[in-house]
Amino acid sequence: MKILKQILGMVALLPLFFSAVSVSAEETVGKDIVKEGLSYGPLPVVAFDQNKGFQYGALLNIYDFGDGSYYPNVRQSWYIEASAYTKGSQQYVISYDTKYLIPNVRFSAATCLLVENMLDFYGFNGYESVYDKDLDPTFYRMERIVPYAKADFIGNIVDNRLYWEAGYHFKWFGLDNVSLEGEETKVLTDGKTLYEKYQDWGVIPEDEAKGGRSSALRVGLIYDSRDFEPAPSKGIWAEAHAILAPKALGSSESYYRYSATFRQYLSLVREKLVFAYRLNYQGTIGEDAPFYVLPYYTYVGPGYDRDGFGGYRTTRGVLRNRVQALDVAMFNAEMRWKFYRTHVFNQNLYLALNGFVDGTSAIRDYDISYRGEDNAAERALYDSFVNVDDEKFHLSAGGGLRIGINQNFIIAIDYGVPFDKRDGGGSLYINTGFLF
Repeated sequence: MKILKQILGMVALLPLFFSAVSVSAEETVGKDIVKEGLSYGPLPVVAFDQNKGFQYGALLNIYDFGDGSYYPNVRQSWYIEASAYTKGSQQYVISYDTKYLIPNVRFSAATCLLVENMLDFYGFNGYESVYDKDLDPTFYRMERIVPYAKADFIGNIVDNRLYWEAGYHFKWFGLDNVSLEGEETKVLTDGKTLYEKYQDWGVIPEDEAKGGRSSALRVGLIYDSRDFEPAPSKGIWAEAHAILAPKALGSSESYYRYSATFRQYLSLVREKLVFAYRLNYQGTIGEDAPFYVLPYYTYVGPGYDRDGFGGYRTTRGVLRNRVQALDVAMFNAEMRWKFYRTHVFNQNLYLALNGFVDGTSAIRDYDISYRGEDNAAERALYDSFVNVDDEKFHLSAGGGLRIGINQNFIIAIDYGVPFDKRDGGGSLYINTGFLF
């Protein structure tokens, strides 16, 4: 145990997560040292995502614990990040979250610039779009740049458990093609990527191919009985919201969507073993949503839209953005075991293991019927990349490790393997936080 404690001390030093606390508190309640005042967490961003590559950059977490009576919860927090991935992604984020700026209302705001020079694009409707692992990976790529701003409000209705939510989200989508590299793939598709071929085949409308604006209101309800937000051990979090984005509000194309999520946390052994699961259904009202708003798991409150179905935030081990459709369902089931706790340099630390099964599926299809020129060769090529009526759940399983520092900051390592080779060959992720 002494050696393990020394190793944990080194882990704590690496991210430089030693709190500069304005008012120091040494009182210990139970097993934790109660923190007061401001806690600064400057960190080099060193992470890994199989789909994006190695991440590098810097971030700053700022937690305000107030007079200590809030701990392990915080009064307010700030998050600042500038980072990039070796496979062509960049993200610049400033976010703020507080429950105390407006009486009885939680306020969350963020502004982001998300740049994807090699964004994964595997088509629509899951397995209805063929994935050939032997083709040059660039064939399944496109470019996307998204400036994004949001402001969300959550207010209490009943007993600090039932809440209303409302917010405004603005995104501008800049989309483009990438240059195909593999010579064999160039011969097969005339030097065009799947994204370009979808335009040739009329699957992606010409007026959407370069992107557009989404100016949307989000309104909904939340039920929350969790005991601790960053790592709950018991309780339920259920949420449903509608996304209203008419042209009158500034969207390039009017669309209306909705999302419903149910999460539950079951304590099997107090403070040690938790079973957690998440169910989500995200759908479209009508048939007219522009394709570029589909590859997102949408949020109201802390957090922001950034990833679609498949990948670290949704279905670990499955290729990122593997499932895009008008309606998508998803589930995650996870066992979490906190097996060791200690204090290192006045910091509270714990180790936890997790094992999981994830899944997602297209439920209502995006229209991928051929609408291109009457050309036999093009139609044959289209038929080789479309496999209609073959969709089913995309499943994966895996496990990981969590290192918790002062309860709120959690280093996460996960590895997931898909059940079907059409979803990739397994993925490693090094990031922060529990998935949900």
